[in-house]
Amino acid sequence: MTTSPLERAAESFAAELARHRMGRGLSKKQLATLMGFDPSYVSHVEGRRHRPTEDFARRAEAALDASGAIWRRFREYDQLRQGPAAPAPRDPAPGQWLPPGTGLLVEREVATLTRVDDAYRCVVRRQLWNAGTDPVTRYLVRVAVDRWPDDPGRSNRHHREHPLTFAELQFRAFRDDGDSREPMLWRVRHDRDAYKEVWLLFENADGPFPLHPGERVEVEYAYRVGPEKWGPWFQRAVRLPTRHLAVRLDLPAALDPRVWGMETSLSADEGPLRTPVRRHDRGDRAIFDWATDDPPLNTRYRLQWRFRREPAEPVRPAVAGRPADRLRALGVLPRDAEALRRPARPFDLPRNEPAAREVVDRLIDLLARADELHPFHAGLGLAAPQLGIDAAAAVIRPAERAAPPVVLLNPRVVEASLDTDEQYEGCLSFADHRGLVPRPLRIDVEHARWDGSRIITSFAYGMARLVAHEVDHLEGRLWTDRMAPGVPLVPVEEYPAP
Repeated sequence: MTTSPLERAAESFAAELARHRMGRGLSKKQLATLMGFDPSYVSHVEGRRHRPTEDFARRAEAALDASGAIWRRFREYDQLRQGPAAPAPRDPAPGQWLPPGTGLLVEREVATLTRVDDAYRCVVRRQLWNAGTDPVTRYLVRVAVDRWPDDPGRSNRHHREHPLTFAELQFRAFRDDGDSREPMLWRVRHDRDAYKEVWLLFENADGPFPLHPGERVEVEYAYRVGPEKWGPWFQRAVRLPTRHLAVRLDLPAALDPRVWGMETSLSADEGPLRTPVRRHDRGDRAIFDWATDDPPLNTRYRLQWRFRREPAEPVRPAVAGRPADRLRALGVLPRDAEALRRPARPFDLPRNEPAAREVVDRLIDLLARADELHPFHAGLGLAAPQLGIDAAAAVIRPAERAAPPVVLLNPRVVEASLDTDEQYEGCLSFADHRGLVPRPLRIDVEHARWDGSRIITSFAYGMARLVAHEVDHLEGRLWTDRMAPGVPLVPVEEYPAP
């Protein structure tokens, strides 16, 4: 029995979906949760009992981060389904998948950071295309600082004492559609000591100008930060499908700058940039250019530098005492505390919302203070029982320190991948030791919102480990319970920290 080209294309799509799902260690139910689909529908598509839709393909590509492979298989199927008279796809580039929802895509980004005497000045220009079906009325951007990226405790202290403010940023934004250049209004989403998130609004005093489906526009935003708050790094994170990303550093040649770069993603450890940073001098300026095409989603690129003719900053003496003693002085319970072995009491939300917010605020504040005393470069978490609080709340500060903290209320793990790895873990209640702990590479966690509704969030790799550690605390379990029999704890002095 022969099969038609259309049937073979549908089979290829299903096989590609299954390959990436199993490669991520996800069950069909887990994938359905990530995609927002019914599990039976995912099963039927993979079993070739249902044909894929465009929305399904986009969501699967986004959830599995398949570098466009799933989307390409769908396009092959869809072209055969529509026949030879089908209109040409509106994709910006062959094989480029578009995210669910608005389908907003960055066709080109050019970010320039200039060091002048009194400040670092940043200008970011992005050419946006609305390839979706709904108008776009706002666009999220982020500004983050980190004065000493290799010393998070020192940075936390510094930025708490000298927070970044919108007044000093002199933030401004514009749109340019080729015919006119107009200012854009903006609204604050998050305002923290070391980072800000801002919605750029497609409107100004003259009224709204939404970006309609099929339209293109260039947005530009600019800000300044004094050198006392801006550390020697400049990072770009790929959060939307992007065709071209370029970064320029414009630094004083008299300071003899040396520049290098690193990249990392959710599935790969940090490594050197795959494309080189090029230098050319222009008068008294040293210009460093770097660019890449079609960067993968969720990849972060960081350019770093040092000025060889600028005096090195003095090294501050460490705070006296062992880490556990210093953390205990902040109120963190030690490993043998009885409270750490009791399951935490869940919140009755939304009735207990004020109490829950008070607990979360305490956790966030103590995380910042703990990071000053003893840095945890791979991320850091804290559960309410560690402060002697009988409440099912935990806060996790991701390894990417500019990212906002993750708040978990009444959490429980509902799914865990069969694939695991064994990595060293630490704990604020065990600050003097580390230990090898096996954990799933991906977990799905059901947790509560402030209004009492419940959602499921998927965490992978390092974040999965951090979240699983804190959920264990809320269930009265310690990380040492997870260690294999006979595996010793390692004193922090002997631990090979990154």
